[in-house]
Amino acid sequence: MNRSSAYFLLAAIFLLALPYRSPAPLIFTPGEGWTYESVAAKGGWQRTRAKDQLDVAKEAFDQKDYSLTLRAARRVVSVWPLSDYAPDAEYLIGRYWEVKGVGERAFIEYQKLLTKYPKSTNYDEIMQREFDIATTYYNGKFFRAFFHTIPLYRSMDKTAGMFGQIVTNGPYSSIAPQAQMMVGQTREKQKNYTEAADAYELAADRYHDRGNVAADATYKAGLAYNKQAKTAEYDQGTAGQAISTFTDFITLYPDDARVPDAQKMIAVLKTEQSHGNFKIAQFYEKSKRWKAALIYYNEVLVQDPNSPYANQAREHIAALKKRLQDEKPPG
Repeated sequence: MNRSSAYFLLAAIFLLALPYRSPAPLIFTPGEGWTYESVAAKGGWQRTRAKDQLDVAKEAFDQKDYSLTLRAARRVVSVWPLSDYAPDAEYLIGRYWEVKGVGERAFIEYQKLLTKYPKSTNYDEIMQREFDIATTYYNGKFFRAFFHTIPLYRSMDKTAGMFGQIVTNGPYSSIAPQAQMMVGQTREKQKNYTEAADAYELAADRYHDRGNVAADATYKAGLAYNKQAKTAEYDQGTAGQAISTFTDFITLYPDDARVPDAQKMIAVLKTEQSHGNFKIAQFYEKSKRWKAALIYYNEVLVQDPNSPYANQAREHIAALKKRLQDEKPPG
């Protein structure tokens, strides 16, 4: 190697050893991945302290520079996850997605905040934000698919899950009773009346000391059972649950304005029960199963002795007893 070549090689090694920042807008940071940074940015957006980095995120959010908000907030959570500034950064990530209209992603980020930082000072506000997001989906907003990009479908299952998660976060928080009631309403919207009644009964039991909530929950549980009873012929068990729930409602909340409506529904349910038992009795009678028919005709009288089917049931009972007596072998 001649002297000039050696000098050239040493010069090249020296230049390569110098610190050099590429003017390209894509910057790779270990632990954070690739981010965009304008060539013209003064000093860039990254900071060496969590507080300063959070300030960048807050200022960007105030100025509606949401892209920078997301990058700066994510850096705080990624680089300083145990710092006092991480909860506020996670909150800003949720706010970013909420502003962008991607409610389910915002809900996920808020849930991360509540799970990772349960002592967050704005815990109640975040719970309220989750509730408001879930309500938009209850009201018909579409969930997104393909990495939260395309509004594609509605889902009452996912919506009920959101409300249920809010209750799980804080079962006795100020928003929890309302969220538990919304679980019931969401299930009703699915026409899943059994799970709706379960949700309402849980609300009535857990929040029995909150009069308005407990009364409303008990009444709505009765309504849900009533709807379920009407969806299946001969569903005497569910009708009985509706009657029992409405009876509890009348007993516990006698001054409630809905008591007369509950009484009317009990009367209708008892008539429907009588009708159902009457039809079952007729089936057994046609099949010549006299004893089984007699049992169900008697049930008509037990359920409602004043129903429109009561007199007919009495006539059939008398006829069946005579038939059974005549068929009885002599002494």
